[in-house]
Amino acid sequence: MQNQVTVYTTTTCPYCDMMKNFLDQQAIAYTAIDVQKDPIAAQRLVDTTGQMGVPQTHVNGEWVLGFDPNRVLELLAK
Repeated sequence: MQNQVTVYTTTTCPYCDMMKNFLDQQAIAYTAIDVQKDPIAAQRLVDTTGQMGVPQTHVNGEWVLGFDPNRVLELLAK
């Protein structure tokens, strides 16, 4: 099964860059959504998770808040 990974980011977030770099290093395909440029996605994120902070990474239906590479790998291994 193909993993579904989406990273919600902003352009000014160092932890967002760390998460994207981590995924790149692990050769994990993902979609990045910049919530600064996409207010609809930003609102959907808040409505779904109750969180404003980034990065938030949606991994196979589960949410990972912040830069937590171990949790991402755990979810991908399921």
